[in-house]
Amino acid sequence: MVTVSPPDTWVYALRLPHDPRAARVARMTVRAALHGHGLLEVLDTVELLTSELVSNVYRHTKGPAALRLAALGGGRLRVGVRDSHPYVPAPFGKPPWDRVAPAPAGAEDGRGLHLVQLHADVWGGLSLGRDAHGRSVGKLLWFEVGGQGTMT
Repeated sequence: MVTVSPPDTWVYALRLPHDPRAARVARMTVRAALHGHGLLEVLDTVELLTSELVSNVYRHTKGPAALRLAALGGGRLRVGVRDSHPYVPAPFGKPPWDRVAPAPAGAEDGRGLHLVQLHADVWGGLSLGRDAHGRSVGKLLWFEVGGQGTMT
């Protein structure tokens, strides 16, 4: 059996340790992949939002992360970040997608998830459940940019 993929689809996956340098590694990976595929029009947005999600993993969890960057065809890109914590924050929860208020002026944090809702076309998240021993498997947060996808 032969599997055929449209020529404008591809996937990159990266495992990231729980390390303060992980966001930088994720940014460099995204930049290299998108530059290599000629997707410069969304590069800055994808790089920023990916960095925010990976930074949150380091800040709010104690485990590693996994990054998945996928071209879905038609100019759409999806970025997923998986981590070990089960909590799915707003705006990634269930529809109608809770909104995140802007951070107060002068705040040193609290802008990342607000940036996702401002700049991504579509986003979502899900808890990945529990393993056979009852331990959380973690969560997946994702966003899409480009193409025809829009948030309603």
